Amino acid sequence: MIRNRNKLDALLADVHQWVRAVAHPAEDRVAAEDRVPDEIVAGMAKRGYFGWSIPEHYGGLGLTTEELVMAAMELSQCAVAFRARVGTNTGIGSEALVADGTPDQKAEYLPRLASGEWTGSFALTEPEAGSDAAALTTTARRDGGDYLLNGMKCYITNAPIADCFTVMARTDPDTPGARGVSAFIVERGMGGLATSAPYRMMGQSGSPVGEVHFENVRVPARNLIGGIEGQGFRTAMKVLNKQRIHLAALCTGPAIRMLDLAMEHAETRRQSGQAIIDFQLVAGLLADCRTEIEAARALILETARKRDDGVDTALEASICKYFASEACGRIADRCVQVFGGAGYVADHSPIERYYRDVRLFRLYEGTSQIHQLNIVRQMRRRRRDA
Repeated sequence: MIRNRNKLDALLADVHQWVRAVAHPAEDRVAAEDRVPDEIVAGMAKRGYFGWSIPEHYGGLGLTTEELVMAAMELSQCAVAFRARVGTNTGIGSEALVADGTPDQKAEYLPRLASGEWTGSFALTEPEAGSDAAALTTTARRDGGDYLLNGMKCYITNAPIADCFTVMARTDPDTPGARGVSAFIVERGMGGLATSAPYRMMGQSGSPVGEVHFENVRVPARNLIGGIEGQGFRTAMKVLNKQRIHLAALCTGPAIRMLDLAMEHAETRRQSGQAIIDFQLVAGLLADCRTEIEAARALILETARKRDDGVDTALEASICKYFASEACGRIADRCVQVFGGAGYVADHSPIERYYRDVRLFRLYEGTSQIHQLNIVRQMRRRRRDA
């Protein structure tokens, strides 16, 4: 659903220009320093990039799902660190509050997230509870007017730098599975909360990922999202179903960038007296890349429109994430192949870094295998309900 085409076109044009004028020239610096420089973060905040999906009432842009994925495809046409720096705020780190927060919770936290003053983080995954969110063991025990949180989370994007965390914890130890899980907003300054140093990773330099540890962290009861115990799993699924569409768009942007790099190389690199793009086997690789990009884009936009129209998109969201992340991996491999030896040498092209960066897409927000299982589960559910 596009509410105002002129405003959206202006936003997309701004992001397109910013990516090429600011992000692309800074990619090597971000990789070397393993962080997005403060002045670039401040510039993104000034442009409103932290608040895309946060309602306008709280200082965001209030983008619809369709508008959000279109903007995400533009912003992600650069090193992953840039969009990851704002992505938790404009997606997974704020969506629980947007979807289920009380008016007071929204008023207290959403303006800080929308402005970029605070960085949010979504703390769900544990060592033995990733895609099976109902198996989590982090606990939240009621103690007077507070809850005491104990446990740990791992593989949490922006955990080392986040100011607040959406935390899924078990409030009812006697209720197994999803029904005993609740969602909380936990601030970094609350005693007993600690985060690890950023992990050393295969790729995605500049995007800090780490652990969150809770040792008798006292969280006021007013920070129970929605004010109701036992609703955390439902909240998490609302967050993840939207985020999977968003992430599919964030897989497609890098694919577009990689194809642009491969096209430029194929048109300028010469062998046997001609540009390598004129060799049919090279042309075939490029054609396959463009075909998968267009298929992913069409699928994502159609699913986003359905969500905006209030349609249940649990099935389609999984399909989007599965297809777009796998397609991005195939596109990365083909583009390195087009570059040949130069694609393997970091000194010659950023394609080597993109190849490593996008490998994570097939793992987080549910592995491809989890999505295959979920797709069939949702298909069976719809057959039963038909």
